[in-house]
Amino acid sequence: MLEPVLPVDVPDLTDFLRGADLTVAGLDAPAVRLWARRDDAGIAASAGYELSADGRHALIRSTAVRPDLRGRGAGFAAATFAVDRARESGAATAWLFSRRSGPFWQRLGFTRTTTDALAAALPEAQQVRLFRRTGQLDREVAWSLALRG
Repeated sequence: MLEPVLPVDVPDLTDFLRGADLTVAGLDAPAVRLWARRDDAGIAASAGYELSADGRHALIRSTAVRPDLRGRGAGFAAATFAVDRARESGAATAWLFSRRSGPFWQRLGFTRTTTDALAAALPEAQQVRLFRRTGQLDREVAWSLALRG
């Protein structure tokens, strides 16, 4: 079961996500919602999203599973959890960046889109701002999923 990440948990989550080679920018930003599952070895899985200012778009982010638990459905469960929470929040579209895990996200119904479309929908998202500032936006791969209708 994924539980909300509290401010005191952010340093552990930051280390976990860095170990998974994921972006850690803005984990403590007010629009970012994060969850993690812990076990005796620490964080086992995480997932989250960041809402756009108008609440219509959600950037799925920070979805990771500890290496020893991969291939057992934990990643799919964490990703589905984040998408479901974004849908419940009222978002109409979920977006994400993923250069390496396209086939995984396609199993959840995501389709490839442009980074320009993602950046236009979520211009203030932590990852969008970081990727624009560093010039990485053009090297990313964007995905989207309609959450309603």
